[in-house]
Amino acid sequence: MLLLWPCLVLSLSPWSAAAGWPSGRYWLTDAKGLAREFDGIGAVSGGGATSRLLVDYEEPYRSQILDYLFKPNFGAALHILKVEIGGDAQSTDGTEPSHMHYENDENYFRGYEWWLMKEAKKRNPNIKLIGLPWAFPGWIGRGENWPYDHPDITAYYVVSWIIGAKRFHDLDIDYIGIWNERTFNSKYIKLLRYTLDKQDLQRVRIVASDNCWEPISFVMLLDWELREVVDVIGAHYPGTWTVPSALLTKKKLWASEDYSTFNNEVGAGCWARILNQNFVNGNMTSTIAWNLVASYYEDLPFGRCGLMTAQEPWSGHYTVDPPVWITAHTTQFTQPGWHYLNVDGRLNGGGSYVALTDGKGNLTIIIETMTYNHSACIRPPLRPYSVSPQKATFYLNGSFSQLEALQMWYSKLESKSGNSTLFQSLGPQKVCEGVLTVNLDLDEVYTLTTLTTGRKSPFPDPPPSKPFPSTYKDDFDVRNPPFSEAPYFADQTGVFEYFVNTSDPGEHVFTLRQVVNQRPVTWVSDAENTISIIGSYKWVNLTLSCDVYIESKRGGAFIAGRVNKGGIYIGDAKGVFFWVFPDGTYRVTGDLHGKEVLMKGLSGVRADAWHRLTLILTGSNASGKLNGNPLWENVTTTQPENGWAAIGTKSFEFTQFDNFHIQAS
Repeated sequence: MLLLWPCLVLSLSPWSAAAGWPSGRYWLTDAKGLAREFDGIGAVSGGGATSRLLVDYEEPYRSQILDYLFKPNFGAALHILKVEIGGDAQSTDGTEPSHMHYENDENYFRGYEWWLMKEAKKRNPNIKLIGLPWAFPGWIGRGENWPYDHPDITAYYVVSWIIGAKRFHDLDIDYIGIWNERTFNSKYIKLLRYTLDKQDLQRVRIVASDNCWEPISFVMLLDWELREVVDVIGAHYPGTWTVPSALLTKKKLWASEDYSTFNNEVGAGCWARILNQNFVNGNMTSTIAWNLVASYYEDLPFGRCGLMTAQEPWSGHYTVDPPVWITAHTTQFTQPGWHYLNVDGRLNGGGSYVALTDGKGNLTIIIETMTYNHSACIRPPLRPYSVSPQKATFYLNGSFSQLEALQMWYSKLESKSGNSTLFQSLGPQKVCEGVLTVNLDLDEVYTLTTLTTGRKSPFPDPPPSKPFPSTYKDDFDVRNPPFSEAPYFADQTGVFEYFVNTSDPGEHVFTLRQVVNQRPVTWVSDAENTISIIGSYKWVNLTLSCDVYIESKRGGAFIAGRVNKGGIYIGDAKGVFFWVFPDGTYRVTGDLHGKEVLMKGLSGVRADAWHRLTLILTGSNASGKLNGNPLWENVTTTQPENGWAAIGTKSFEFTQFDNFHIQAS
């Protein structure tokens, strides 16, 4: 219930309750200059493969999701899109393909980040684009798991990605990073700047080091050349605080990755709190969420840690989760290039506020009163604090003194019931002689703004949620695939791409091929075997068939069921794995490493020939067929009880797959 006392109080709480609340007075003015320039709010696609399933949505649902994320004055209206520069290696929830698998290879159409950046630009031509590597293809390291021994090669590789973005997609990359959450190298950063400048890419700014505030800030104070070439110090999960050395550099300070929290009301509370307090406490002028959209299998690590959720392309179902509308409180009423006002930003009763202006008379105030129990992010640990209901009186001075009204937008997060009020327009609220008083309750977000362009006009509900189809098949016969990956396959180590097999005149012209032939410079401990998962994590019983073509006499291929781990934990995956090797043997194992042998024997399989593998799992019994004939049977397996289906290879070698078919329950 909204009770308004003209020229006095704006309230969404009964006046009798609000009358005894503590109060605070806060002055907003631009008369004595402005604070730091605002650089925008954004999100990360990648780190890794977090948008993998998004491309498989059919229209109109895919465009609706993109509109909620990028369309100005509609949903999240993001100012920044940060993408992974694919490195062929596991980077949290999967691998993303590199534009240069091999030293003499360049392909700027692999993966989906190019498409995503273009879709973002289509909706918001002013959106800023950032690229950052998590991993690198193996040739960069020259046999070492390290990208800095040959910094000229690494710089060439990264700058090639920037040039390719422009040449093939007309995308201007605005910022480039170093190596996500790993050691930086001063020599490499300087060489990267030199290489950018030689290619007339002076406009591309460098963000470093996408890790902690230190040691990059301290080293920049000691090394003036490094300080000259780094434009932004980007820290991850800073807990809303910075360090003195970072402030002393006089550089822009960003939370270049933050949030990473389950996207319910508590996740929205986390996001509301840090969007304000990263500036209030830490002078950070941009906050970038990991991740953009939870578009990966939910049982992978960090399920549903996106601003919204789109993990069912087979059904068309998606959810516009509360963090989208919390984002809108800032993004729909500000733009990069605005400036923060010089304010303390801390409310007397707990919570925070920020105020921004475009320097042309427009003003936006964002207020949050998130409580400790309802706003903890996944990291770092949140220190206890208290928030109480309160009155906040704002005194508008300087160029804002003549304002007569401000538009009000309101959210109330209900963590217990989930019945939240999200981004509700309360219309214009009168400002009396430069004074505005608001009654603030707990877990609320208010935006007060001169802008009248805010909008919440959702699409009709998407189709209902459905499990992955119990019967699924793919013959990979796609002559001109729109994306390099086959639908629903989620690569966890290695890269599986559509392939045209010109040497095969028969039914295997169009196949799926594992294409990484050298262990990448990894970000985490990738598995020793390549693997791509598909389907439902709840699957127990299944019959899986697939044709395999082993191209190397040192290779091997498998199909698998009940695979129980993925993402950064893929190396520890258990399941039932049916392997064949070109020396004419087969093996059945209970793990991806191939150490837990359940059955082995002779198969007659050879390299450079097609063979059809069939795996049958029924209860605790497993059996397998080769080319339609029984090869092994009566293998008892009880753990894991359920999991995804998968295909893969013994190590990093070329192997083809075709005529994939699964019947599961």
